[in-house]
Amino acid sequence: MRRGRILIFLVLIVVVGLALLALVFTQFSPTATPTQAAFTDVFYAAQNIPQGTTITREMLGTFSIPPENVAEVMFTAGEESAIVGQTARFTLDQGTLITASMVGTGPVEISGPAWAVQIPSGMVAAAIPTNRLSLVGYGVNDGAHVNVNACMLFVDVDPAYQSVLPNLTSLVIGTGFLEGQLPTLSADAAVRLEDGTHPTRQGRIELDPTLQQPFYIVPSEFQRPRLVCQMILQDVVVMKLGNFALQAPSTDPNVTPSPAQAQQQASPDIVTLMVNPQDSISLNYFVYSGAMLTMSLRNPNDTSRFAAESATLTSMLTQYNISLPSKLPYASQPRIDLLQPPVLPNDIITVQPQQ
Repeated sequence: MRRGRILIFLVLIVVVGLALLALVFTQFSPTATPTQAAFTDVFYAAQNIPQGTTITREMLGTFSIPPENVAEVMFTAGEESAIVGQTARFTLDQGTLITASMVGTGPVEISGPAWAVQIPSGMVAAAIPTNRLSLVGYGVNDGAHVNVNACMLFVDVDPAYQSVLPNLTSLVIGTGFLEGQLPTLSADAAVRLEDGTHPTRQGRIELDPTLQQPFYIVPSEFQRPRLVCQMILQDVVVMKLGNFALQAPSTDPNVTPSPAQAQQQASPDIVTLMVNPQDSISLNYFVYSGAMLTMSLRNPNDTSRFAAESATLTSMLTQYNISLPSKLPYASQPRIDLLQPPVLPNDIITVQPQQ
């Protein structure tokens, strides 16, 4: 009986020991990692590849994607020969996944100018005149992101004549009476002149507060236009600064540009912007209406928009807290009627005498 109990205890000890060993093995032994699904390498453009360029191995790169995401039009590892030596049918930006429709054999015929393919779909290229001031001291160049500002002058006009106010006056002369005692009046078609050179402008009646006498007041000068400036376009990409080349540039180092070409490259007077079709129409209106267009350079990574307000004389006085000068019994000398920029040493052009 005693031996039976000892045997049972031994069996229990063995079972418990085996269970503990299994638990320790499970907790502390390295877990087997499940086999990961194999990834597939596909080709992409490792650099910008212009349209019509023959693709080389150095232009390509690979990255891995799950096999279920691989499409039939993609080029996978082992199909390198199907890409190298082919011609890019479109301009491939760096990082673009290459597919079968993007490459082909033989030269690619580009309809129209080669730079037209740089214009995004839904956009157009529009050119505006420019100078050193509007180009931020030539800080604007190809690919720059800019805002476009416009300044215009406004005057009051006669709605019917569409001429600048005030209107000119002419003589109305009474020549007699018709039957029935009706007066006969005739208007002098010639404009009456005050001093032989200046026409009489339409005025108004004002009552002198001291003499209590009416006076007919005429303006001393023609109407002064009113200036307004506003930002009309934001975050516009510059396609080209200066003229596009009429022909491919020569690779001969002995060929030098003509004086006209050198002057145009040094001081461009035109800039081409990529805008939507409606903005291109607006730019045409601003150019032909005589507005002054300038650009302000912005960070290409800045895509924010600013709710700008028009700049007028009233808004400038209010925004910058500018006070009108008082009428004092003294003034500065000499008399200043126009503001002139100071002459700086770099503005003085010295002409060397010819030997």
